[in-house]
Parts: sequence; structure tokens; C-alpha cells
Amino acid sequence: MRIARLCCLLLFAGSSLAAQAKMVHRPVEWTQDGTRFHSVLLYDDASSAKRPGLVMVPNWYGINDVAVKKAEMIAGKDYVILLTDMYGADVRPQPGNAAQAQAAVKPLYGDRALMRKRINVALDQLKAQAASAPLDASKLAAIGFCFGGSAVLDLARSGAGVAAVVSFHGGLDTDDPTLAKHIKARVLAMNGADDKGTMPDADKFMDEMRMSPVDWQFVVIGHAVHCFTEVGENSPGCRYDERAATRSYRLMHDWLRAAFAGTP
Repeated sequence: MRIARLCCLLLFAGSSLAAQAKMVHRPVEWTQDGTRFHSVLLYDDASSAKRPGLVMVPNWYGINDVAVKKAEMIAGKDYVILLTDMYGADVRPQPGNAAQAQAAVKPLYGDRALMRKRINVALDQLKAQAASAPLDASKLAAIGFCFGGSAVLDLARSGAGVAAVVSFHGGLDTDDPTLAKHIKARVLAMNGADDKGTMPDADKFMDEMRMSPVDWQFVVIGHAVHCFTEVGENSPGCRYDERAATRSYRLMHDWLRAAFAGTP
């Protein structure tokens, strides 16, 4: 009877601890060239075990509730994610307002050196969280969506010391193809076959990657258009595709696991 009572108490204690576990949202702020940036660190605190860290750059709407929800889903118990502000804390396009989003990304697409500088600072900020978060700073990568895909590809082109970058329906163009020879990260880019915005640059992108010394893969997903991971998007050229999203996330996890393990 006493043993049964002890087992019940242990089960109750275990369930209480599980109930207390939560997805941590912690602000991470820095100032670069006079601009203040406000990003969010996310991780599941159910375990204190160290795990890989990801710089995650959302689509051109930047940090909002939708981006946070996506970061939570990807982080799970597997990663610590820095959901990255690329615009500055005072620039927050309203979801669905394409004009505001276009105005936000224009300075960065117009100055790719600035984009590379900002994403590298974000990587440094993620590394700095190792002292206060369950982050394994020896296993770092970056992922990005749409505009964010462009940003993480530019992180790779800068020669940043990350294990991998993964771009989802991101822009493939660059201001300097010769930067590919500096890439150290394993590069995975996934784009929809019917993405009229990014696929015209596909051949140039592959020629660029052929100059790189790294393992890279360019995956074209049939019948998918732009935005295939963006839940709620449903226009002819920008549409969520559950099949394509599920497949691309599986490819991402496999790519990251292999990169962190140092295996093919």
C-alpha cells in the first residue's frame, strides 16, 4: 500500500513538472549603427539539455504573432531559435499590408552588404545566449522564409561559421556570385516549381553554388508556388501548400541533423 501511494505521488509530481514546462519567449535587443533591434528567443524549457541553435528570419512581414507561432512549431524540444528582427524595432509591417512589407525589405535588397551585416550580428546575438539558455553554441544554423530565405543565403555567402542554412521559398539572387567561394555552411534551398518570383533565378543560383566548396542541394517542389509554408496565404502566386510544407520541414530536419552530426 505504501509503495502504491509513493508511485502515485511520483506520477503526480511528474505530471506537475510537465504542466509547468512551457515555450519560453525572451526578448533579445541590440543596437547596430544607431538602429535598435528587437528579436525573440524561443525554446521549450521542459528540459535543460543543450540543443542546437537556429537564427530564423521570417517572411517580409517580419516578427509578428504568425512568425512566433511558426518558430514555436519548429523549435519544439529540438532547437533554441532566435526569431530575428532584420528591420529595426520601429519597423513592423502589418500582416497583409504588402506595401508596408515591400518598403521594409527595399533597403536590404538594395544593399546586400547591409543585409549580410545585419544577419551576422543576429548570429552573434544568438551565440551570446549560450550562457542563459539551453543552447549548444557548437551547433548553429539559420533558416529563413521568403525574404528570410534571401537573408540566410546571404549569411552563408558572407562565410559565416554555421553548420547549415535552409531557405524556404526564398529569393535566390545575389549581388555578387563570387561570394559563393566563401561559403562554409551546407546549403539547402527549397522552392516551388511554379514560383514565378524566385524560379527565374534558379539556373544562376545553381551556377553560383557550383562555385562553392560545400555540400548544397536545390529542391524544386512540384505544383508549389511562392509562400508554400505560410499558413493562411491563398492567392494565385502566394499560397500555403500543406503537402509541400510538410515535405520541406522534413527535409530541413534531416539536413540539419546531418550537418550537426558532420555526416553526409
